[in-house]
Amino acid sequence: VATAKDNAAIFAIAKVMESDVAGFEAVSTSLSLGESTVAVASNGAERVGDLLNEIKGKIVNANEDNVDRATLQDEIASLREQIDTIVGGAQFNGLNLINGSETAFSALSSLNRANGNVTAGSITLDTASTNLGSSTGLQLSNFDGAAGTAVAVTNATAGSDQTATPGGFDNTGFQVVASGADLTLTIAAPTDNGNGGAKTRSEATAAELAATDAYIAGDRLELAIGGTRAAYVVRAGDKQADIAAGMRTAMQDAGLDTSTFDLQAGGAALTVTNNGPLEVRIDITSTRGTGGLAGLAAIDVSTAGGAQTALGTVEVLIQNATDAQAALGTTAKRMEIQNDFLSTQIDAFKSGIGALVDADMEEASARLQALQVQQQLATQSLSIANQAPQSILALFR
Repeated sequence: VATAKDNAAIFAIAKVMESDVAGFEAVSTSLSLGESTVAVASNGAERVGDLLNEIKGKIVNANEDNVDRATLQDEIASLREQIDTIVGGAQFNGLNLINGSETAFSALSSLNRANGNVTAGSITLDTASTNLGSSTGLQLSNFDGAAGTAVAVTNATAGSDQTATPGGFDNTGFQVVASGADLTLTIAAPTDNGNGGAKTRSEATAAELAATDAYIAGDRLELAIGGTRAAYVVRAGDKQADIAAGMRTAMQDAGLDTSTFDLQAGGAALTVTNNGPLEVRIDITSTRGTGGLAGLAAIDVSTAGGAQTALGTVEVLIQNATDAQAALGTTAKRMEIQNDFLSTQIDAFKSGIGALVDADMEEASARLQALQVQQQLATQSLSIANQAPQSILALFR
């Protein structure tokens, strides 16, 4: 069937199928590009995981007594810079799936025809779960004496504003607690993972990631009481009591003077009592990083307390890097399977088109041979017939 006049119906079907084949070939090219993009990101995430494990080893060493913590901190800082370099460079054709620059990623995966209508299918990747950026972003709480969002301030006996005193407190962005008074910080409940604990970044929905009134794993709380400051990173499965207790332990490890400040964790509350003769400034902030490695910059093993806190922080970071690798690997596998399917689909369509419009070569060959035999027989018959007059003429001679 070379033209529509040979067989209009078959010709029309074949042309539609040829159009689909062209579409499938374009989709296959798109998938190959997507596979390469995901492969580069996956390689970057895997290397980041390896470096985080190296950092964990340094942190474990820093928790020993007879070590040079300053040198270990310098090594961690170098590894941290290398992680940032890898995350920033894991791009393919300008597209980076692990630095947080992409809010979504999808690759064309199929053309679906039904009842004359054609729709496009795609394979999508949730880049929120693959974001390994180390910058901090969403501020969950920074109280100024009023109730916060992720941390509520109650039962506070405020000290006087000392802005008129040289070097005094400004009472903005923190709480001044009078001598002999106390302050209760109530930790908000984390997003529920089904057991009342904090979800991981990959488990949380986009709305939960954007919320400012509930913690998820990886959120960072920093508490300062007077001149002592410590941080706690929320872990997967943490409940309110776990976060409050973690903050208490972090402050004690940081060297808080427990003879002056009584720090008690009970349920969702963390109570600070100022037993000293002077007013004290108490400040707490909590942030959700824009990337899964937002707590990386806060790792500081220069003190024994910091080294202890860093252990919890790096565990969260390693889990986030593992989640990113899993998400990228799953997407890469889907793309590979779909590309293999498209290859067989294209072959099947081309075979179908050939069956519709191409001649049956075996049948055509048999017909050609039969025709050639008929032509040879006709030639021989004419040759015999032509010989008869010659024989008669020979008799006359």
